[in-house]
Amino acid sequence: MLRGFYTAASGMVANQRMQETLSNNMSNAYTPGYKADQGTMRAFPELLIEQMGAKEIPTTTGGINLPVRQEVGSLNTGVYVQETVPSFSQGDIRETGITTDMALIQGDVPDEKGMVFFNVQNEEGELSHTRNGNFTVDNEGFLTTNQGNYVLDDAGNPINTDGLEFDVSGEGVLTIGDQQIPLGLSYAANAEDMVKEGNDVYQPGEEAAALVNARANPEVAFDVRQSVLEGSNVDPARTMTEMMNTYRSFEMNQRVLKAYDQNMQKAVTEIGRLR
Repeated sequence: MLRGFYTAASGMVANQRMQETLSNNMSNAYTPGYKADQGTMRAFPELLIEQMGAKEIPTTTGGINLPVRQEVGSLNTGVYVQETVPSFSQGDIRETGITTDMALIQGDVPDEKGMVFFNVQNEEGELSHTRNGNFTVDNEGFLTTNQGNYVLDDAGNPINTDGLEFDVSGEGVLTIGDQQIPLGLSYAANAEDMVKEGNDVYQPGEEAAALVNARANPEVAFDVRQSVLEGSNVDPARTMTEMMNTYRSFEMNQRVLKAYDQNMQKAVTEIGRLR
């Protein structure tokens, strides 16, 4: 009986966490460069149930009893959300007409899960990476993200536009007056090893390989476009359907938990009553 409580409760907790992940995806459906999180569920270790008994075998001396085990089946003890992994598929490209907006168009790469990122500073001033090219120019002339963090060049320095108009080539080189400044672009051989740290920026995970300069490998193909943005890869219709299914699953576990609670109440108040 108590095992049923824990199994139903674990299902509700897993459904709640999945709902939070899906809700976050839905709220970022129109965030440029956002990559949808995908949650994976895993069952707790299964228990193998066996029926134990004995079988009598007649002998000349009267008979002997041999232990017999008959397999009944497996019993799941619960479920949990093992991890959430971003999906790094390319988002739709849309024109904005704003010259500070940029989009990275993914080309052929040597690794199946490889992806190119813009280099930016995070709030702690450390090197981070993003696919969100919704940039702007601050009052000092520096190219920044919408959160006010610097966009970095190929040498890891903030890019100062001096308040001038600039053009961006397909190779990601900014032409500002008579200067040419290459954007800092990094390549991750396995984008799924990247960890979100908020505000649409990523850091390599603990076991991830270090990111390399995207221009250093001729097999890495990409195209930087100006005045366009890469949209979110969230599918609102599919996400809404998954949210409804997760909600129904939560309700089912809730009803199971309520049924166990009623049975326990009856066992305590009626079956266990002294007469």
